[in-house]
Amino acid sequence: MQTKPILCVLAGAAVALAGAAAQAQDAQGSAGQFYAGRTMDMMIGADPGGGFDIYARLFAKHMGHHIAGKPTIVPKNLPGAGSNKTAQFIYAQAPKDGSVMGAVFSGAIIQPLLGDPKAVQHDSTKLIYLGSANNEVGITVIRADAPVQSFKDLFSKEMISAASASGGSSRDFPSVLNNVLGTKINLVTGYPGTKEMSLAIERNEVQGTGGYLWSSLKTQNPDWLNPAKMKIIVQEAIKGNAELTKMGVPVAIDFAKTAEDKQVMELFYGQLVFGRPYILPPGTPTDRVKLLRAAFMETAKDRAFLEDAAKARLEVDPVSGDEVQALVAKMFGAPENIIARAKEAMIYKKP
Repeated sequence: MQTKPILCVLAGAAVALAGAAAQAQDAQGSAGQFYAGRTMDMMIGADPGGGFDIYARLFAKHMGHHIAGKPTIVPKNLPGAGSNKTAQFIYAQAPKDGSVMGAVFSGAIIQPLLGDPKAVQHDSTKLIYLGSANNEVGITVIRADAPVQSFKDLFSKEMISAASASGGSSRDFPSVLNNVLGTKINLVTGYPGTKEMSLAIERNEVQGTGGYLWSSLKTQNPDWLNPAKMKIIVQEAIKGNAELTKMGVPVAIDFAKTAEDKQVMELFYGQLVFGRPYILPPGTPTDRVKLLRAAFMETAKDRAFLEDAAKARLEVDPVSGDEVQALVAKMFGAPENIIARAKEAMIYKKP
């Protein structure tokens, strides 16, 4: 008696599924037509030659193969203001048609939230996220001959640490450790970038640095993995990296004394989940966003891409655009008292 209605329901479902598949195919076809024979720009918010630049250029090399229409992606460096220059360009000036994407530091994403909102001209919640190349972890690294030999030592002994200008991770991360946990990190600021800071450490002008991405250390200073030369004394992230944890490196957030302290550190370290984010302008057509997000994740799993990444000693731990978009919205929706405390914690105060 019920056979006919069930068959009708099944037939209706089949038609609906076929319709959805056709719509998806039409959307891909439409986006593919747009990208066919096109040249895209990858705006990189960093100087040439560093780890961040190497990652972005690798994506530019391989990602076009995974986009319908097979466009050519041209990397272009647009450094300045901790990637805020690139973020501003993507937000307000780049074409909103999916022909331009940006690679920016995670700090440029949280700057409007935890930095001076008057100093930036982009709204991070309105940017569209393709994804992130890494779920990152920051570290504090120090010379093996320094008085500080462990993270616990930092509560009673002073570390002289190289740092960039305000807004850089080498300044902000140690400041948070000092202000929230009570460590004694004395910053020597003004270094242009990691190359200059690394050289200063090698020359023993300073003892180490903080907020250094684990993936960058392995790419740029692999000899620092020798414990007779350098010691990694703490992980700065919401969750520890399995490799570092196996090495016995503690996680800073585990030293939080109160639940509120932990919330402050979780908000600050949230940026590392999207450690190397890629962005599109607000208003980019939905079908092209879907196409590019899928292409980004396919690229991060592509064999040729991963072989090139391994040759360059790059870690790849991709986070999807949907995940990054949701996390950014969550961070910007944090309680006002936690945001206020996180902002205050980023202000460096000499111990």
